[in-house]
Amino acid sequence: MDIEAACLASGGAKTAVVYADDYLNKLTGEKIERECKQRLEEGCNELVVDFSNTEIVNSIGVSILLGVIDVASNAGARVVFSEVNESTVELFDMLGVSRHAAIVSSGQRSVVDGRKGTDPQFSDPLAADRRPLTT
Repeated sequence: MDIEAACLASGGAKTAVVYADDYLNKLTGEKIERECKQRLEEGCNELVVDFSNTEIVNSIGVSILLGVIDVASNAGARVVFSEVNESTVELFDMLGVSRHAAIVSSGQRSVVDGRKGTDPQFSDPLAADRRPLTT
């Protein structure tokens, strides 16, 4: 599996979008982790992991994602999970992952463009539990 990534810059914010594969396990999780760390080293202050092609996330994949969130937080970056299927959202909620990373759908993608707060459809009830993005 090849992890695809793209980096977008807008108004001083630098966002990396990493596209996960269909099954997030140890192997694919480590590839995502390496890509995210590389993008943070390049100065990205927001990491978006796109789960649009992901069907299954196992426990090791969740553990690796928590590590990515921790590394990003220590670097002052924000983590966003986009296009997450319903069963994975339930898993992230149950395990507390959603308390540390925003989960957005396609209708809420404007958060990726750095316009959080300007999209009336974006609602993040756990935002107070997360560190604010510092630029």
